[in-house]
Amino acid sequence: MEKGIDVEQGQVGVGVGVLLQKQAGGQQVLVGRCRTSFGNAKYCIPGGHLEFGESWEECAAREISEETGLAIRNIRLAGVTNSILLNEPRPGHYVTIFMRAELCDPSQEPQNCEPDKCDGWQWVEWPVIPQPVFEPLQNFINTGYKLE
Repeated sequence: MEKGIDVEQGQVGVGVGVLLQKQAGGQQVLVGRCRTSFGNAKYCIPGGHLEFGESWEECAAREISEETGLAIRNIRLAGVTNSILLNEPRPGHYVTIFMRAELCDPSQEPQNCEPDKCDGWQWVEWPVIPQPVFEPLQNFINTGYKLE
């Protein structure tokens, strides 16, 4: 979930979103409703900003752990979107790297580790995400990506 860190005017932010599957080969992914100034009240997947020197896989694992307390495995690239967000209270431009991963332990349930940033987590069938959807995620859904 985007943390609401300001991107200086004219700069492009890099975000990493994680399509976390409850079970390998399953169609359920984890989503939550944002409580931040960026994407507020919209549904998104766990994720955040790529930190300096961090790989996409490291960022995905860190964000999942920080936001949900879960451990993930089999982290791999799902796709990339380029989103110019003019309809947000704070317009921005983000390249979002979508990673796909599975739970290390499918019996684990997510915790809401950042209640000031998220209303809570729920498992939903991909790509049927509750509305409204955060624009970078909607852009990715619009690519027709399939969980196979």
